[in-house]
Amino acid sequence: MTEKLVIIGNGMAPGRMLEHLLEKAPDRYQVTIFNAEPRVNYDRIMLSPVLSGEKAYEEIIIHGDGWYIKHGITLYKGHRIVAIDRAAKTVTSDHGVTEPYDKLVIATGSVPFIIPVPGNNLPGVLTYRDLDDVQAMMLAAQSRAKAVVIGGGLLGLEAAAGLQAQGMDVTVLHVMPTLMERQLDPAAGYLLQRAVEERGIKVITKANTQAITGNGRVEQVELAAG
Repeated sequence: MTEKLVIIGNGMAPGRMLEHLLEKAPDRYQVTIFNAEPRVNYDRIMLSPVLSGEKAYEEIIIHGDGWYIKHGITLYKGHRIVAIDRAAKTVTSDHGVTEPYDKLVIATGSVPFIIPVPGNNLPGVLTYRDLDDVQAMMLAAQSRAKAVVIGGGLLGLEAAAGLQAQGMDVTVLHVMPTLMERQLDPAAGYLLQRAVEERGIKVITKANTQAITGNGRVEQVELAAG
């Protein structure tokens, strides 16, 4: 008997899981996916080339609409799950769709960390996690000249490089003494900073952000050191 499998989230992990499932037991489940994003599965690792203009969104799609149709998978795009009834074994989306399940997979991924300082919710303060974030940054680059990236880890540096490629004057603020301190020792972090600065990106280390300020929109970042 075919079981009903509901998946919340449509990122790379559930996509890979479905590939294995369809290979090993293609007829075992009737699959329904709820994706909060209004699109199909794509490679988030390749968002940086999209931001820099090296690739288009269409080039990083992993499973297009035809793949879901081919395998009989129902995909609800732009549906965020707002309720899970474990007793009744149902999920309900913010569009009012209720779906029963025999097995439920929750694969919603991570949530971007937003630094907890005053002004962190001002318009123009953006995160970097999905295609919507990338599109927001690209749109901002069309009308704004300067960007500040808080965080000198891998994603922060990729965002900085992408924004610079979009024509912005970019400054990276990093609270630690050297960049990417979780992956690199101090000497390597220093060499990385030199390489980033040689590309024209300003780097300020030991930069403890105290507030984000602006009149109705982000205008500047205040540091503890002034």
